[in-house]
Amino acid sequence: MPYFETTFGVLSPTIRGFTVSLIMLMGAVPSFFSGQLADRFGHLRIVMAGALVFALGAILQASASQLSMFLVGRALAGIGEGLWLTNVSVYITEISPAARRGTLVSLPQFMATIGVCTGYFTCYGSIHIDSSIAWRLPFIIMGVLAVTLAGSCLYLPTSPRWLQINGRRDEALRVVERLGISSAEAEKDIFAPSIDNPQPRPTMTLSDFSLVFNKQYRMRTSLGIFILGMIQLCGIDGVLYYAPTLFSQAGLPPGTASFLASGLSAILMLAISIPASLYADNWGRRTSVITGGIGLSACMFVIGSLYAADNVHASTGAGRWFVIVLIFCFALLYVSTWGIVGKIYASEVQPAKTRAAANSLAQGLGFFTNWLVAFATPIFLAHSSYGTYFLFGGLSLFTVVVLAMFMPETRGQSLESIQDAFHAPHWGRQLRNVVSSLG
Repeated sequence: MPYFETTFGVLSPTIRGFTVSLIMLMGAVPSFFSGQLADRFGHLRIVMAGALVFALGAILQASASQLSMFLVGRALAGIGEGLWLTNVSVYITEISPAARRGTLVSLPQFMATIGVCTGYFTCYGSIHIDSSIAWRLPFIIMGVLAVTLAGSCLYLPTSPRWLQINGRRDEALRVVERLGISSAEAEKDIFAPSIDNPQPRPTMTLSDFSLVFNKQYRMRTSLGIFILGMIQLCGIDGVLYYAPTLFSQAGLPPGTASFLASGLSAILMLAISIPASLYADNWGRRTSVITGGIGLSACMFVIGSLYAADNVHASTGAGRWFVIVLIFCFALLYVSTWGIVGKIYASEVQPAKTRAAANSLAQGLGFFTNWLVAFATPIFLAHSSYGTYFLFGGLSLFTVVVLAMFMPETRGQSLESIQDAFHAPHWGRQLRNVVSSLG
């Protein structure tokens, strides 16, 4: 935006990448311990605290007159986001009935897609304002929404599983009734002792943090960390944050046309997110991850090949239109598959005893890889028009192979029964045993 450059000057690719990605880098810091805080104080209190810190960061960004103040605001917003976002998926996972868990846990991703769409068109509209409010307005809106999120936590029910684990069964029974979970499901899945959580336990402390890597839980922790880290390394944040740059590189005129093209992709992402969220429990988690990953890697490889073969020109040829269409396809595939399944799966495979801590680690790595992609993308694009796409395509394909081998299906199962899959032999582990015996 012109007035943003008037306020802060023209940013180099490195500074631009750092400024955009700082919020994710700082989000990784509290993510690693927000699970312990949630174990002690409850998910909703941590979500509320994080939302208020995020609102403070948004205020500082909206009122900044120097880049240093703007960066401090982004850092605070990142810390707040790391606190609340890490716990939202766990909270929804724990209050959802098994039959609707996929749909309900996918709602934050759906709302994020609405936010991306709204954000593009807010910027497209505010860019015409003849003052610095053109770039300040989006941050003002962010602050208002963050305060709204904090206020909503006062009216939401506490997780019955958290209450049960902390020895507050009577309160848990009242919450179960409020949530409309059947008594049969509650007695079987929430209140019944299990192998991984046989009885109410004291709050998990920092000294107990290594529990998530004990042999009993290591596979589930590693799987959650891997999936939330790698779904970011497919390059989605490079597409979302730098869509105008990608479209300009492919040949569209810079400025307004690129913003409009980015807004069109946001509308399509929102449109496909609606059925993807509604039917999240009708399609297997493995099916979604494998088919989506193959499609994502194919899009990246084809775009990279077009640039490598010098078939993309700004004013002539069909190559640029292939690139633009494939960027659309990539974004749509992501929000309908990996974007939904990743956060659902990383939360639901963890046992109650380590769910908050393991999910914190996974979300922390997700924030870090998110930062890495957002920071490196403009630098990579400035040095190579095709290498970035090959890198993201290769990482996506690697993720598909690993998850196809080690990811058991969880659709439609209670959180407690999911744990049985990790106590039974899985074909991926059987394959490793066979290979080891041959060696």
